[in-house]
Amino acid sequence: MTIQAHLVELERKHKLLENELHEALVHLSTDDLQIVELKRRKLMVKDQIERLRQSETLH
Repeated sequence: MTIQAHLVELERKHKLLENELHEALVHLSTDDLQIVELKRRKLMVKDQIERLRQSETLH
């Protein structure tokens, strides 16, 4: 998988997590731990995207 294709996939995952987090926040019955987990996963994906972008500019 090329770096660009990997970036596209990570950006897709980030958007899905963003939507899932939004839905969880809208529903008051959502467990706080679930919201924390979604935020953590979203941040991890964002960090991966940033690392890939930085490595792409170095090459």
